[in-house]
Amino acid sequence: MAVLNQYYTGDSDQIGAAEKALIERREALLGPAYRLFYAEPIHFVRGEGAWLFDADGVAYLDAYNNVPCVGHCHPRVVEALSRQAARLNTHTRYLDETVLAYAERLIGTFPPELANVMFTCTGSEANDLALRVARAVTGGKGVIVTANAYHGVSSAVAECSPSLGEHILGDHVRTIAAPDAYCNPNEDTGAIFARAVDSALAEMKASGIAPAALLVDTIFASDGIFAEPAGFLGPAVDAVRKAGGLFIADEVQPGFGRTGSHMWGFERHGLVPDLVTLGKPMGNGHPVAGMVARPELLAEFGKRTRYFNTFSGNTVSSAVGLAVLDVIRDENIRENAGTTGAYLMAGLRNLAAAHPLIGDVRGAGLYIGVELVLDAASKQPASDEAAALVAAMKQRRVLISPAGPNANVLKIRPPLVFSKDNADTFLAAMGEALVELEGGS
Repeated sequence: MAVLNQYYTGDSDQIGAAEKALIERREALLGPAYRLFYAEPIHFVRGEGAWLFDADGVAYLDAYNNVPCVGHCHPRVVEALSRQAARLNTHTRYLDETVLAYAERLIGTFPPELANVMFTCTGSEANDLALRVARAVTGGKGVIVTANAYHGVSSAVAECSPSLGEHILGDHVRTIAAPDAYCNPNEDTGAIFARAVDSALAEMKASGIAPAALLVDTIFASDGIFAEPAGFLGPAVDAVRKAGGLFIADEVQPGFGRTGSHMWGFERHGLVPDLVTLGKPMGNGHPVAGMVARPELLAEFGKRTRYFNTFSGNTVSSAVGLAVLDVIRDENIRENAGTTGAYLMAGLRNLAAAHPLIGDVRGAGLYIGVELVLDAASKQPASDEAAALVAAMKQRRVLISPAGPNANVLKIRPPLVFSKDNADTFLAAMGEALVELEGGS
């Protein structure tokens, strides 16, 4: 059973009076379905760069939140939002230069085959829209996803998000094992993954279901972070296209330069998707998302239906999106993700050499997974130990959280302004936490 990093009512007697009052007020107003991180939740009041500050002014190094990709409260993003909000905020049914300027800049970061963009407010909406397009164009409804995938919270994409619970999966959805090169080190990752897609397609055919799409997060974040070897996705994409389906690349997690070597995760695999979905980092925390597509697909979709979303692509969101792209370009954000990510990964591998609890260190750029195991030979998941390490890091004012079906993979995805000094702080805290966890002094 995975040990989740969350607060359970009554689990801790170490919560301050002010925070306890906030928790009680929150539970009374928001109901029980929301979750708070940590057994002792943190009350943050300010953010800057890679740091978050609590109500007492204590600084926490943020090594977890990929949403503020160019750093918490980046002044250029804040200024763009404020300036445009003071001038005009309206939707895409009026002519406006800002949304077109943003569309041009955004599309310019993609391969030329992907030349249209449709805006949404959230990644969930983007994936929902991508599924609608795929179904309209292919005539199929079947979707293939990985076994612990997360693609959003609308009804349509929750049915394609097994990490939310197997019971909610749609009858048209087939799940396949994630491309885990750590557990299958002597096998061809791409061939294994393609065979899994072929098996899912055969199951669909036997059930009278035509395929619409293979939908994957190209860093496989919820499955435990699988990035290597670059290129392994190709055979699986070929298989689904041969069967008449489309390839939807969910770039909410790896996009906007996080992998360091490329702007988009799918580029590491040498692919051009049919549809690409974006979210979270697109507005550095402002709710803007989108779907980038091959024009011929949207031409077919547009013949059959229309799309409108009041808040998507509004002038404020467009100004914010432009500012994020400006910062990524002007402050060498992608390059920093590559160099700092390599530095951090090297430091983590040094820790792995000294601490057998670390079974694997993997990832790309500033998206890194550290898999904890009880035994190097059996690779048995160390889920309890991962939860304890997350808590020990929090005590050292460093934010982290687990991922994977067994919650034994530390998910490291800081804002992309994360520096080598930040990495040193992280590594020192993790080294201390590992020694503590192992019973050292």
